[in-house]
Amino acid sequence: MAGPISSGAAPAATHNPGTRYGPALALLASLFFMWGFITVINNTLLPHLRSVFDLSYTQTTLIESVWFIAYFFASIPSAKLIERVGYQKSMVIGLLIMAAGALGMTLAASIPSYGVTLIMLFVIASGITLLQVAANPYVAVVGKPETASSRLNLVQAMNSAGTMLAPMFGAYLILGRSKGGTAQGEVVLTQAERLADAQSVILPYVLVAIVLTVLAVVIARFPLPAMGNATQRHNKEERKKHSLWKHRNLVFGIPAIFIYLIAEIGVANLFINFVSQPQIANLTHEQAGNYLTFLWGGMMVGRFAGSAIMQRFDAGHVLAAFSIGAFIVMLVTVFTTGPIAMWSLILVGLFHSIMFPTIFTLGIKGLGPLTEEGSGLLIMAIAGGALVVVQGWLADHYGLQTSFLLTAACELYVLFYALWGSKTTNALPDQQIDA
Repeated sequence: MAGPISSGAAPAATHNPGTRYGPALALLASLFFMWGFITVINNTLLPHLRSVFDLSYTQTTLIESVWFIAYFFASIPSAKLIERVGYQKSMVIGLLIMAAGALGMTLAASIPSYGVTLIMLFVIASGITLLQVAANPYVAVVGKPETASSRLNLVQAMNSAGTMLAPMFGAYLILGRSKGGTAQGEVVLTQAERLADAQSVILPYVLVAIVLTVLAVVIARFPLPAMGNATQRHNKEERKKHSLWKHRNLVFGIPAIFIYLIAEIGVANLFINFVSQPQIANLTHEQAGNYLTFLWGGMMVGRFAGSAIMQRFDAGHVLAAFSIGAFIVMLVTVFTTGPIAMWSLILVGLFHSIMFPTIFTLGIKGLGPLTEEGSGLLIMAIAGGALVVVQGWLADHYGLQTSFLLTAACELYVLFYALWGSKTTNALPDQQIDA
C-alpha cells in the first residue's frame, strides 16, 4: 500500500536554484521504500504465525488489525512531536522506534509469544506512522516547485518497489526456513517444530533493525534542506463560515478510504493461505509468497498506467472502471478453482492500484480552506485496515474462498463513490500554497 499524505499543509520553502536536492530526495525515497517493505513483510509473516501459534483466521487477521489501529492512535501524537522537535529529528525517532520494534520481534520469537508479537508490531507501525507524517511534507518542498509531482511519483514508485521485494525476502528468510512454510498444505507442528519455526523470524528482523538504525544515523547526520515557515492557515472566523459536512465528496470519501483498506489488506493478508489450498494452486507457503510479488507488482504497474490514463480521462470515471474490474475478478476468485482463481486474485492488485490516491484526491476536491481538516479525516480512515479481522471471522465460519465476497462488496462501494459520492457540493476556491 502507498503511504498516505500528511494531514498538514505542505510547508513552504524558498527554493534556491543553486541547491542540489538529488541526494536529499534519494534519501527520502529510501524511507518510502522501507515502510512499504516492512508493511508487506506482514503478508508472509501472517501465515507463518498462523502455523507457529496454531491460530484461527480471526486471530491471524487480528495481527494486521493491530497494525492499522496504530495509524489511528499514533497520528495525532506524531503531529505534536513533529511540532516540538522538528521534521528531521522526528524521522530519526520514527526509524529508531521501528528498529526497537523489530528487535522486539526477535524477543517475541525467542519466547515465543503471540501477545508480545502483537505489541511489537504495534510499535513498528507507530514508528511508520511518525515517519510518514514527517517525510511527506519534505517530498513536496525538496527541489523545484514545478517538478513536485514528478518527485511524488518517484517516491511512490519506491514504496511500490519495497512492497514488491518484501514478499521474496519474507518467503526466503521466514517461510523458506520453517517447517510450516515449506510443507505442502496445512500442517500441524509439534512443540519443538513450532519453537524452531518461531526462531526463523529472528534473522530477518535483526537485519531489518540494523538497516533502520543505519538509516537513522545517516538522516541524523545528513544536511537536509531547511524548511521554511508553514503556510498560513485561514483565520478561525473565516473557517467558521464553512462546514466539512456540506461536502458530499468528503462525507462519502471517508468511508470509501475506510472500506477500500478492508479490501486491499484482506487480499494481501490471506493471499498465501488462499493460493496454498489444494483446490487452488496447491503450493507451499514459500512458493505462494513468491506469487505475492505479482500482486504488489500489479499495483505498481497500475499506478503508472492510471496516472497516464487520468491525464486524458476524468478521474472519477477511471476509478469506476477500475472498481468494476476489481469486482469482476473477485467474483472469479470466489466461484472458480485452480490457477484461474489464483491469477484472478493476483489481478485485483492491478485494479486496486489507483484507488487510494484517487479517492483521496477526489475527497479533498473543492474543500478550499478546509482542505487540511478534510485530509486529516481521510488519513484517519486508513484505520479501516484494522477491520480485516471481519474477513478472518468470515473465513473461519464460511470458508476462506467465500470470505472474498466481502472484498467484492467493498469494490461496489468504491464504484458508488466514483459515480455519485465523489461529486463535489458547495465547492470552495482551492487553497494556494506559495513556495
